[in-house]
Amino acid sequence: MTMHAPVSFGAGGGEPYARALRTDGRIRLTDPSRPDAAVTLDVGRWNAAADRVDRSLLDGADGPVIDIGCGPGRMLVAARTLGIPALGVDVSAEAVAIARRSGGTALQGSVFDAIPDEGHWDTALVIDGNIGIGGDPTALLERCRDIVRDGGRVIVETHVDRSADRTYTARVVDADGHQSAEFPWAEVGVDALLDHAERAGLTARQSWTAGGRTFCELLA
Repeated sequence: MTMHAPVSFGAGGGEPYARALRTDGRIRLTDPSRPDAAVTLDVGRWNAAADRVDRSLLDGADGPVIDIGCGPGRMLVAARTLGIPALGVDVSAEAVAIARRSGGTALQGSVFDAIPDEGHWDTALVIDGNIGIGGDPTALLERCRDIVRDGGRVIVETHVDRSADRTYTARVVDADGHQSAEFPWAEVGVDALLDHAERAGLTARQSWTAGGRTFCELLA
């Protein structure tokens, strides 16, 4: 029997995520079972330089940073500017290529694959909705716990709805209507994140809101 790798964010159907990265376009994250619940994602913001809120996430880094689902690499560039070693991981070849052209160090692959220097990273970033990766927030946080050092940090950006805790089958659709294949995804608010973190063996240190975005700092 032939085994197929699971579909990842935005792949298939002309790879709408890759197309949007090349054009600074917008994409929609849709749930086929809830056609009115699409979320618009501004790829242009990911392609732009890190803003004040982004840069603040690096303030407490005492060592190397890994950006999980790094996209086109704005956080990698910001870390480099601050003299912080950083590595990005993303399943999108286009995103990794852009990140590298920007001067970041990035690997194409899944966070669930082997990661260089596992167990030694000071800070793992899981931002821009990437807590949804794989559709299993507890499993993703367990993986982050394995990647960071003892006492290391996992910085998670959560859904604006504190009570959100939903796993579903998503598609990415670009402005021209190109649709990705379906893939597992999740939406997690800060209240639910605390439960997932506890199951993953992480301890919540603080949560905060800045620039209309909500974050939680977890400790391994």
